[in-house]
Amino acid sequence: MATPAGLLLASPPVISGVAAMAACAAMAVFYVAVLYAPTVILRFPPPTSLRTFLHRRFACAAVASAASVLATASLLRVWSLSDFADMFAVFGIRKDHLIQAVAIPLLLTSLVYAGSFVARVWLLVSSWGGGDEVEIGCAQRLAQWIQAAVADVMVWRNYVVAPFTEELVFRACMIPLLLCGGFKMSTIIFLSPIFFSLAHLNHFFELHQQGCNFMRALLIVGNLLCPIIAHVFCNMMGLPVFSSPRTKGAALVAFLAGSIAFFWLLFPATSPELYNSSFDRCSCWHGFCNWK
Repeated sequence: MATPAGLLLASPPVISGVAAMAACAAMAVFYVAVLYAPTVILRFPPPTSLRTFLHRRFACAAVASAASVLATASLLRVWSLSDFADMFAVFGIRKDHLIQAVAIPLLLTSLVYAGSFVARVWLLVSSWGGGDEVEIGCAQRLAQWIQAAVADVMVWRNYVVAPFTEELVFRACMIPLLLCGGFKMSTIIFLSPIFFSLAHLNHFFELHQQGCNFMRALLIVGNLLCPIIAHVFCNMMGLPVFSSPRTKGAALVAFLAGSIAFFWLLFPATSPELYNSSFDRCSCWHGFCNWK
């Protein structure tokens, strides 16, 4: 059976399903555990500000991501590939099909937020008074928002560090491992979020300790380019708006229509053929299924 160009190994990767599961679980645990290393292991003094606290966590997330990439590369013998482009391709990092990778997932995900868009546009339009002064005011507010966002450490956390490091570990590293472990794509679709959820249990316990009841803490916690773009977008939008009294039912109609369109387009918009022209009778996109 033919293999996608450039993805030939000297010998097939050998990893059992148990080893793949264990590696994924270890990555999930390590991603969270390393966040507490500065104070628990290195005995650094407690951070004096939110900025210092998050800077430490940024460094820890980078360490966890690098460790996961190295572990995955070793387990899958990525070093045996011919060049760096092929090595990066194993992790889903490719320069081809960039437009599809950005546009299609973003448009598909935005359908779920149709109600949110309607509610926000409705609020924006209702606040307009008209005239040049409004346009100048909007431009000034936009410039001020951008300036504040660049300096806001929470913006970097929610829209840069978290999406990139989490998707690198929980998508780019874990999916190849599970594929080589013999798991089917349908199984991986359900396994991957489970590992991702494990890495967010610390937020649940922290919220619960701060006084949130069980259900409220659970609802708050519940939240490579394709998943990174969608991840950033979801972090920006928050939970979808189901309805809004201001919009007189328009937000609810938009949410329902968007949700129906999302599920209708889900499988066609996530077909591997849209993102990989080397799709040659290979169900895993990377050629792992052809190495067996």
